[in-house]
Amino acid sequence: MSRFLGEEFPAFAESLANPPVQGLRVNPLKLTAEAFQQISPGPLGERVAWCDSAFVLPASDFSFGKHPYHLAGLYYLQDPSAMSAAALLDAQPGERVLDLAAAPGGKTTQLAGRMMGLGVLVANEIKDKRVNHLAVNVERWGAGNVIITNESPERLADHFGRYFDRVLVDAPCSGEGMFRKDMGARADWSPEMVAGCAVRQGNILRVAGKLVRPGGRLGYSTCTFAPEEDEGVIARFLEEFPDFEVVALHRFEGFMQGRPEWLDPSGKRVGEQLAGAVRLFPHRVIGEGHFVCVLRRKAGIENDQLPGYRDLSPEKTRLALWNDFAQETLNLDLQAERFQVYGDRLYLVPEELPPLSGLRVVHPGVWLGTFKKDRFEPAHPLALYLRVGEAKRVLDLPSASGTGRSPLQKYLAGETLPSEGPSGWTLVTVDGWPLGWGKRVQGVVKNHYPRGWQVYS
Repeated sequence: MSRFLGEEFPAFAESLANPPVQGLRVNPLKLTAEAFQQISPGPLGERVAWCDSAFVLPASDFSFGKHPYHLAGLYYLQDPSAMSAAALLDAQPGERVLDLAAAPGGKTTQLAGRMMGLGVLVANEIKDKRVNHLAVNVERWGAGNVIITNESPERLADHFGRYFDRVLVDAPCSGEGMFRKDMGARADWSPEMVAGCAVRQGNILRVAGKLVRPGGRLGYSTCTFAPEEDEGVIARFLEEFPDFEVVALHRFEGFMQGRPEWLDPSGKRVGEQLAGAVRLFPHRVIGEGHFVCVLRRKAGIENDQLPGYRDLSPEKTRLALWNDFAQETLNLDLQAERFQVYGDRLYLVPEELPPLSGLRVVHPGVWLGTFKKDRFEPAHPLALYLRVGEAKRVLDLPSASGTGRSPLQKYLAGETLPSEGPSGWTLVTVDGWPLGWGKRVQGVVKNHYPRGWQVYS
């Protein structure tokens, strides 16, 4: 890095000895950043310049990750630099968007927030062990337009073709940008690892390009400084796909332009257009290391030959069970035309749901609940999809606690709670924000908080 950064290298080296930076990104589907400032349980720092819903978190003993507002999906904790990729891809409401390697869900939730629940967002994760973590974070976010898949990029490309307006590839990399945050990344690094990552990244990006419609955009990001994994991967992609071009990205204060000369001092082989990418360094911005490049596909032929649809709408008996539950429990009327049944589960799917037959789908939308023999039982994601005032029966628990174990702590530990009021499904909230379900029976709320989510036990 001393050869690349020159006179900036001492400042860069010094920054690696500093503690890592953490950011908090507010969920715009539930409240504004300004509204969160008024209720924030801990200290907030300056706003993140490239993400208007986010704050830098100052050094503090307070843990935002352990606060119940996190469980309610009011915010996501993320390195500020990692917010740059989704921000610069600039997904818009109503578009078709794919997050190709989505776990653990930081960039997916950011894209969902920008889309405001409109359009279709496919969040894919190929690794079985990571897709469940992705699902939990998406469910907590409460977005109504997210489809979670567990597929290889190749199968997605075969299924969708040139379908998406925007595709994001947050590629697995050597992790040089995480060296001050992750000591394991330092220990694992080697020149051979860089070379291997560059090959794998190129293969992923090549498949991702097949999923972008003409005029659409393909975002590529890494958390490494290695030019072989950054400008080098893009250069090889452009040689193979000349119908793509680099989009010159806005450089916020502290951003460095792409550096094709680091890979090829003459600049001839990789081309000057790669200067349109951006690099983030920890001595220049408040955050870790990152690289972002956005490519645009030029004019061409759109794909309109997706596989056929299957009618998965609920039959009348099951729809009646849902209607009974909704009329008794909810203060909103969901669009029945967006209902689909998978097994015994009822989902609210995106308004323009693409055909999914043949794909490994974890969730095709918001899991509303499960049909039992003669009743409908709500699922936890429905609770987090609801907004303030959309449930008829509410048990509100304060986040602040005095001495002893609070009712909120007991609820999050899976315990029952005494509560007088009408019987039936009850939305449990924290300071008014939906948190989960309980069922009140004879003055006691039986706990339906998911076992895998329980804390304080």
